Amino acid sequence: MQTLREFTRKTKRGNILKIVREHYLRDDIGCGSDLCQYCFQNEVYQLTSNHDIKSSLFKFPHYIVLDTNVVLDQIDVLEEDVLRNVIVLTTVLNEVKHKSSSIYKRFNEIIHDRKRNFYVFVNEHHKDTYADREPDESANDRNDRAIRLAAKWYDSHLQTSQDSKAFERSGRSVTRVVLLTDDAGNRAKAEAEGILVATAADYVKSLEDYPLLIDKLSQKTFENEKQALPQYPPHLSMKEILEGLRHKKLVQGSFQASRENYLEGNVNVESYEKGILIQGRESLNRAVDGDIVAVELLPESEWSAPSEIVLEEKNVYADDVPSEEREEEEMEMLQQLQAAPVEERTPTGRIVGIVRRKWRQYCGILQPSLIEDTTRHIFVPADRKIPRIRIETRQAANLQNQRIVVTIDSWPRNSRYPHGHFVRSLGALGNMVTENEVILLEHDVPHCKFSEEVLSFLPKMPWTITEEDYAKRVDLRDLCICSVDPPGCTDIDDALHCRELPNGNLEVGVHIADVSHFIRPGNALDKEAAARGTTVYLVGKRIDMVPELLSSNLCSLVGGEERFAFSVVWEVDHQANILSKRFHKSVIKSKRAMTYEEAQAIIDDESQTGEIAKSLRHLNSLAKILKKRRMDNGALVLASPEIRFQVDSETHEPLEVEAKQMRDTNSMVEEFMLLANISVAQHIAAEFTECAVLRRHPKPPTTNFDPLIKAARYQGFEVVTDTGLELAHSLDKCVKADNPYFNTMIRILATRCMMQAVYFISGSLQKEEFFHYGLAAEIYTHFTSPIRRYSDIMVHRLLAASIGADSTYAQLLDRKSNEEICNNLNYRHKMAQYAGRASVALNTHMFFRGKEEDEEGYVLFVRKNALQVLIPKYGLEGTLYLKSDKDGKDGLERTKSEVIFTFNEEDHTQRCGNVIFHSFDPVTVRLSLDSTNVQHEKLVFKLVKPYIKGFSVETTTEVVTPANAQPPAKKSKKHKKKK
Repeated sequence: MQTLREFTRKTKRGNILKIVREHYLRDDIGCGSDLCQYCFQNEVYQLTSNHDIKSSLFKFPHYIVLDTNVVLDQIDVLEEDVLRNVIVLTTVLNEVKHKSSSIYKRFNEIIHDRKRNFYVFVNEHHKDTYADREPDESANDRNDRAIRLAAKWYDSHLQTSQDSKAFERSGRSVTRVVLLTDDAGNRAKAEAEGILVATAADYVKSLEDYPLLIDKLSQKTFENEKQALPQYPPHLSMKEILEGLRHKKLVQGSFQASRENYLEGNVNVESYEKGILIQGRESLNRAVDGDIVAVELLPESEWSAPSEIVLEEKNVYADDVPSEEREEEEMEMLQQLQAAPVEERTPTGRIVGIVRRKWRQYCGILQPSLIEDTTRHIFVPADRKIPRIRIETRQAANLQNQRIVVTIDSWPRNSRYPHGHFVRSLGALGNMVTENEVILLEHDVPHCKFSEEVLSFLPKMPWTITEEDYAKRVDLRDLCICSVDPPGCTDIDDALHCRELPNGNLEVGVHIADVSHFIRPGNALDKEAAARGTTVYLVGKRIDMVPELLSSNLCSLVGGEERFAFSVVWEVDHQANILSKRFHKSVIKSKRAMTYEEAQAIIDDESQTGEIAKSLRHLNSLAKILKKRRMDNGALVLASPEIRFQVDSETHEPLEVEAKQMRDTNSMVEEFMLLANISVAQHIAAEFTECAVLRRHPKPPTTNFDPLIKAARYQGFEVVTDTGLELAHSLDKCVKADNPYFNTMIRILATRCMMQAVYFISGSLQKEEFFHYGLAAEIYTHFTSPIRRYSDIMVHRLLAASIGADSTYAQLLDRKSNEEICNNLNYRHKMAQYAGRASVALNTHMFFRGKEEDEEGYVLFVRKNALQVLIPKYGLEGTLYLKSDKDGKDGLERTKSEVIFTFNEEDHTQRCGNVIFHSFDPVTVRLSLDSTNVQHEKLVFKLVKPYIKGFSVETTTEVVTPANAQPPAKKSKKHKKKK
């Protein structure tokens, strides 16, 4: 049976086009119920009479039909293994797919779980449930009608099946069908049509055996909330936003909240180099980090400057009443900023509407209400950029000292904080497994186990190299190839060799694991690797991009094992000039896998004269020439404070922490990896001018260098940033005889001025834009780490296709598809970096728990109310607050408040009496861990030297406290109990 669907569409030229489509209706689509006597049934997914759920609203067996809004808003409820026998209409499934791809994916996983008994009913093609769109009926109203029609048909159909004497004799109650919808209009119409109907909230609250499921309900509003006065301006409607954007009265961009000041943020807009500054609670107007927002630019006379103040929100409870202190903080900050010098002011605006929310699930802890036996609580996210969230939960006592996950549902004008609901608990606060899970979730790192489908594409073990494989590859097993990596490395991507040729020249080879041989394009393994994008390294933990069988076994170039490789081989003279190069797939057998330290020891030990020692010495001498050549071309030597942990193998807690050491062998490996990457980039860009995967590092805007130039100028140095070469030379000159760490700090500041390096497709940019600023390379890509970077797999495939070692395929040459992959890789790479830093911070806190140490450090920045201090020994950076805490609980802090620091905006210094703090000044600080805020444990920096009476701590082994103060340890415990 078929019907015709007719609709009209307006063309670009304004013509009206009538479109007629055939729509087939069938009478053989089963209802999926084991109660039915008439339909053909699919036994895999069927509604059964075995799962009876007790509801005080519907005290009889029933199936559930879901409305679209219930799926979109209550997915966390649906994911709980409570609701069974659910009818999923294709109308609903298609609407969910159209409105939210992430929820559609989660909903599909529930549907495919056979234990849950979710049955997809193809109502759009069933002759009794198809609803044709009526004249003047909106698509939404038509879909609502289709859902009601299907629910009514199901109820009638099942009652007919149960209307028999045999069923009556069984004594069972008749199974009915209940429609769940949160749309008031749809609910009213359903009731008028005689359909059993309820809201999702009412239904969940009626479930007698699952009282805690209420916590997972999406909270759009709280009871009695409408009585509260508005705290924020109203948002413009989408129609008003589009009108404003069209007439250029508004601009659109991505909102980024500040980590350091909860009353400040920035909107990234293409036409504004530094974005648009947003300050003050009303101007922020309920935007959450990541939201796409509409901004109204303020008149230039009202522009402001970014705040130098570090401001954290504290003393927050679920009463939702703004305290006078918080109002004072906001007024004080805005007054200071209005007085900022004109030259420091930047474009400033206010958020007037939300184009698209980017809400996700957030990790954090519950802060209980001060009111006993209340269900309303404040959730404090782990990410400081996210506001507190109001939730309702009946299990607050059980969730104390637990890391939990919460999602945002709405943010009404009359609520200081957004409303959300509890999703799940992750585990005990402070537990290393739990805290690592928080880091991975907060940085959106895919870390679930590889699925059976993905694992099915791995080679079957035992795996061996066949004669056919040897015939297709260059046999390099006899060469003295070795690898040099960090200690404990099991995913060895690269190996090197260097040997003398009969003509007196040298042959140098870089051999990279041939991962693309095992991961074929388009299969589940390939898609999973592309989605993950990169391996993520936490302290003592690694989240692999590819399954361990490949990463640590078949692809890893371990010593003494035959492995597939992709080799780049050069002939060079002793001055490192490249005479020829070739690319080929090979079979290698690494003679030895060494650490950087072991390789360095072999190079330095003159008694070592073996083949490996000769190879390493040649490589080392060539690397030094290559590095000097790069430096002369303007490559930058940047710095970042990095530390390494020794981790307990059982508890996974840090035992020792130290700054990472850099040896010649680190640089040696780096130089040849850079050379291989550049050589491959040149080759694939020439072969595939439109679709080569490359990596660029844009030159930073001039204004990015302002903090660096100012900081150097205060120290009497002039930093020139017109070109990379001039910047490199300027950094080399920044040397102080009395401060050996000064040059490193200047380079750390220079690193923070840089842009993010990104992957791109060659056909999307002009050749002049290919430039890699940091490396001073005309063209660059990533080829040398395919075990841990998907970009390198893409490059391997391009290179293999260009030399005839592998076949090409459509997607490899599809620019648009590859651009989308590159965008994901850029995002995943950035998140992996942030996750790694968060892991270092976590382990640093673990290391300092229960310890106090006095360490030498340097002032990195001078702020209005704090000094940013760097500790070279540990590569740590922290804040030494100069403004006392108004909530100080002990005598020591009250004494501090009498000390007055004066900030000089001209030369960025802080003065207290005769003591003046400049950037890069040496200081001695006492490091300890403040655990009073269990959510955000932080390292506390207290000044030891220079000594300021009433502010600095004493240099004795015990911290001096007033007579009436408790000893530190006891005070801390007492304080914790109060919390």
